[in-house]
Amino acid sequence: MCTTCGCGSGETRVEGEAHDHDHAHAFKPLLGQGQLHYGLAHRQAPGMSQGRMVRIEQDILAKNNSYAAANRRCFADRGIFALNLVSSPGSGKTTLLVRTILALKGGLPLAVIEGDQQTSQDAERIRTTGAQAVQINTGRGCHLDAHMVGHAMEKLELPDAGVLMIENVGNLVCPAAFDLGEAHKVAILSVTEGEDKPIKYPDMFAAASLMLLNKCDLLPYLDFDVDQAIAYARCINPRLEVIRTSATSGEGMDDWLAWIMRGAATARGQGATGRG
Repeated sequence: MCTTCGCGSGETRVEGEAHDHDHAHAFKPLLGQGQLHYGLAHRQAPGMSQGRMVRIEQDILAKNNSYAAANRRCFADRGIFALNLVSSPGSGKTTLLVRTILALKGGLPLAVIEGDQQTSQDAERIRTTGAQAVQINTGRGCHLDAHMVGHAMEKLELPDAGVLMIENVGNLVCPAAFDLGEAHKVAILSVTEGEDKPIKYPDMFAAASLMLLNKCDLLPYLDFDVDQAIAYARCINPRLEVIRTSATSGEGMDDWLAWIMRGAATARGQGATGRG
């Protein structure tokens, strides 16, 4: 697991501008010695003890948590409702996000931070809706971190009391460990993936507040047990909320939008209290 992540060090770009992947700072001397290629999580550096690995992991997560706390304070002060959308690649995150933006248009100010290893295609898709979008490319990196999100926020003009959607890199492992300062992680599970995904990748479903069971319009054509998928997810996280969705048919969209509106209203009230 990439919690001692050096992956993509020096490759991160925010809207095409180079941005240092801050996790690398904890072990730059090792990077200079050629002992790390994809990062400590992917293989242990020769001669490095397990204890040293653990200490570096703790330092990296602590530094990320510090950035996340700063992001969270910023969101709270401004009444911004921030969501971290996480899933495997191909779950339909971007398509669902486009439909969500169009449905909310005029109701809530909304902006998007897009995370992908390469290309700006998803950010461009978001911009066709009229919403602001900032693209983060992580290179070989397999997740967003709080420092990247804070830097991307500088390029957005999201007004107070708005909604920020952060579409993470498609990965059900590493994003679970990295707090971005969001109010909630929203795990998106496509019915094309298999109902046992929650017990195969438990950390992500344990960290999520809501699971969107997506692409439900395909259920008639698949051997997918909805009840079992939900049971597996709630075995990991008994408090997990679940909404069945389809960006194609519109199933569950009203429930999903209502969930967002409730969260945004809560954040707006907290922001008004803080500013008062």
